[in-house]
Amino acid sequence: MLSCPLKQTNEIDWVYPLKAHIRQAYGDDPDRYTEECNTLNRLRQDMRGAGKDSAAGRDLLYRYYGQLELLDLRFPVDENHIKISFTWLDAFTHKPISQYSLAYEKASIIFNISAVLSCHAANQNRFEDAGLKTAYHSFQAAAGMFTYINENFLHAPSTDLSRDTVKTLISIMLAQGQEVFLQKQIADGKKVGLLAKLASQASYLYAQAVEGVQENAQKGVFDKLWVQVAQVKHRFSSSLAQYYQALADDDANAHGMAVARLQAAEVDGKDALRIAAAFPSSVSPNSNLNSDTGACLTDASRKHLANVQERLAAFNKDNDFIYHQNIPAETTLSVIPKLPAAKAIPVSELYQGQDIQRIIGPDIFQKLVPMSVTESASLYDEEKAKLIRAEAENVETANGEMAASLDYLKLPGSLNILKGGMNQEPSADEGFRAWCEELAGHEPFGKAFEQLLADKSTINGFLDRCTKQLDMEESICEKMRSKYGADWTQQPSSRLTSILWSDIQSYRGAIDEASNSDTQLLNTARQHESDFDEMRSAGETDEADVLYQRAMQKAGGSRSRGRNGVTSPASPQESSLLDDDYGEGGTTVPDQIAKVEDLLKRLSLIKRDRMQVLKDLKEKAQGDDISNVLILNKKSIANHESQLFQAELEKYRSHQNRLLQGTHKQTVLMKELTKAYGDLLQDKRVRSEQLRYENFTKQRNQVASKYKRVFQAFNGLVDGLVRAKSFYSEMKDTVESLEKNVDTFVSNRRSEGAQLLGQIERDKANHSGGQADRERDRLRDLMERMSMDPSSSPAKASTSRPPTLSGPSQTQDPYSNKSQPPASNYYPRPPSNPNTAPSLHSPAGLPRGYPQHAATGATQGERMGEAGGLPSVNDPYNPMVYPFQSPLSAPPPGQGVYYHNHVQAPHHPYSQQTYPQNGQYSQQGYVPPPPPPGPPPPSQMMFGNPDMSHPSGPGGYAYHQPPRQNEGAATQQEQHDPWAGLNAWK
Repeated sequence: MLSCPLKQTNEIDWVYPLKAHIRQAYGDDPDRYTEECNTLNRLRQDMRGAGKDSAAGRDLLYRYYGQLELLDLRFPVDENHIKISFTWLDAFTHKPISQYSLAYEKASIIFNISAVLSCHAANQNRFEDAGLKTAYHSFQAAAGMFTYINENFLHAPSTDLSRDTVKTLISIMLAQGQEVFLQKQIADGKKVGLLAKLASQASYLYAQAVEGVQENAQKGVFDKLWVQVAQVKHRFSSSLAQYYQALADDDANAHGMAVARLQAAEVDGKDALRIAAAFPSSVSPNSNLNSDTGACLTDASRKHLANVQERLAAFNKDNDFIYHQNIPAETTLSVIPKLPAAKAIPVSELYQGQDIQRIIGPDIFQKLVPMSVTESASLYDEEKAKLIRAEAENVETANGEMAASLDYLKLPGSLNILKGGMNQEPSADEGFRAWCEELAGHEPFGKAFEQLLADKSTINGFLDRCTKQLDMEESICEKMRSKYGADWTQQPSSRLTSILWSDIQSYRGAIDEASNSDTQLLNTARQHESDFDEMRSAGETDEADVLYQRAMQKAGGSRSRGRNGVTSPASPQESSLLDDDYGEGGTTVPDQIAKVEDLLKRLSLIKRDRMQVLKDLKEKAQGDDISNVLILNKKSIANHESQLFQAELEKYRSHQNRLLQGTHKQTVLMKELTKAYGDLLQDKRVRSEQLRYENFTKQRNQVASKYKRVFQAFNGLVDGLVRAKSFYSEMKDTVESLEKNVDTFVSNRRSEGAQLLGQIERDKANHSGGQADRERDRLRDLMERMSMDPSSSPAKASTSRPPTLSGPSQTQDPYSNKSQPPASNYYPRPPSNPNTAPSLHSPAGLPRGYPQHAATGATQGERMGEAGGLPSVNDPYNPMVYPFQSPLSAPPPGQGVYYHNHVQAPHHPYSQQTYPQNGQYSQQGYVPPPPPPGPPPPSQMMFGNPDMSHPSGPGGYAYHQPPRQNEGAATQQEQHDPWAGLNAWK
């Protein structure tokens, strides 16, 4: 198969010329269109590398061509405006041709699309049905693209685009398409008569192609091998046509004619074989043929010739021995009819069945609209807006007239009177039913208020405990200060607890305000409690109508109300106007009512149809953008914009006609309705029923207003209770955090007091030990002076002084000559024995109230080590025994600390001492208050013994009693009150 080679092109730059034109012609920032220019550049680069035998390459070329068509509507690419040199090589002579015309670029792209289609068809496997169908379609499409070049591009600058060359290429493509279709029909086993006609058309097309190929080959345009291929195909197709026609004649008993046609087929077959045998083994690259083309042609011609000769011998034999018909001369044979099966597919139908917009893609420069197009589109929008405004005004006027007329006639509501609607039980409207259903299933508010009261009590309990702990801690601190005087250096609590007291006070104020709100909610609930219960019951039992009727009866709107407006018992003899039949030959009331209802229904339909038509008109006008139409017709609508606008506005003519017809129908129906309703209102009973209906409506509105207020009150209660519950929940978490901060503060203060008390006791013990050493030294010096031994001297005596007995932490007192302090009520005086010095580890060095251990020589630390680091359960509390420990618990994450409303914790004199880090006793996100120095006591420690008249330890710190599991509620309360024993301290 012959295929057209592709044109080659050089690289060009679209970006700079387009940006320059955007800046000059449109006055816009060219940098806004950098991406668009680069996209166009990439499309041309992709087009240059498109494959010659693939559908993807065809789509790349067509996409670039489509964008060039859109580009031509916005950018004048020529010598005088956007000057870009397009250089393309001739597909056959390879001669470079350059032009500044965009039409030359587009024609070259179309030529390459045709070439790609021909190559794609030639490379198909025609032994398969899919390959035959693809080749058949591609050859026809290539012929269509070549036809488009001849019809739209004149004065071709290159040989490959000339009219004669393109015409020859069209003949080749159509002939090959006809051949492919013939092969498909042969494979399908169609009738020989049909095959003969198809082969005759193929032979005719190849004959035209041979003429054009020979002419172009002589000019050096086509390769000479193309001439041989076309000649072989021409002879081969002619032989096929004669062969299949001979078979058809033989079937028609024209045996002599069949022999003559087989003889003609043999002659054409021999010519085809002769030309194919002369085909060179190697082909030129310019021919765009495969190396096995000659072998394929030779093999096909030889097989066909053998088949013809075999049939000819058989037919001659049959005719000689059986039929004895005359064999006519070849020149007398009739021409075989032709059946065209291949035609050039137009460009518009090339992508039939495919999404052309998907292949071309969106307009790259769709944001860039020429100023002339923008102005024209604005003018069209104004014309369109005028039309819409006029129609909307007409619709509004018609609707207003209808509404005014119906309101004046009090229709359609007043028909309920005439139809006897007042003689029925009043039914609740949908709003009242919805209110009852909303209240159904809701529990009474009593439990909610009880829960609020319980939450408030719990919060007050937290605050009371915090207040009690802070008061007790401050009282103990001041009592210890009054006892030890200047030795008790612990900072006063009032400076450290100011923030805690402020928080407690603010929380109590918030609780008081919440109590006022709770009181208001409670008053509202009590006020509407009965109404709530009625509506709740009606909603649960689906008896909203019963409740509504009961309310109407209370309001005086029951059906027993007489026509004069005064309540009276229901009269069973009272009948509806629909039951009245005057029977005097005139129109009855029911007939008149039915007529009025029919007219109202028709008016309603007219209004609804009119509104729908107007809505459709607005939607259609809103989406009507003719910018693309103006751009595509930019070159043909000059000075003809008005005609174009009128043609575009004609699309709304149908909507306008429907609106006009609806207005005319409404006018006619309103006249009929006014007359019919006026006749109906002339009856006295009708006027009486109308007055009754007005009174009933007034009472119904009163009932609806009442229950609307009740429903609003219910919603207000629900919202208020939800907010109250949320408030108390958040407040509970806040006061719990406050209580934990207070516990932490009190524990740290207690630990600090324990350390300070131990320090005071050690100082007293050290002072007592120093007095004993000084007394011993004084006696020794006195004895030395009284000694009669001359060898002894004061210096020697001082060096031979035995070491004093003291504790590990005891130091020499430089003030040995000072008088001893007075003995305290809680501390014993130093021992009178001058030969021994008291030690902190000896029983004599401890104050009263501490345990007296056996003199085993083991220190208190050793005893603690033997006991696992903790004192004995039966030992009283000793502050010096307990090292610093972090608090056992910390507030949970997210809980605020007691100074959460303050930026910085207050500074106190203990800020320079070493405190435990927050990470030692707090969780992530918890910032505890600055703890006082000193360790807190261990967990679950009890202080004080209420049975003793005086505190058992120095400073009022009580014995340590571990909790027992079988203790009662009183014991548990003592465990949670670490300062319970200090109340007895006086």
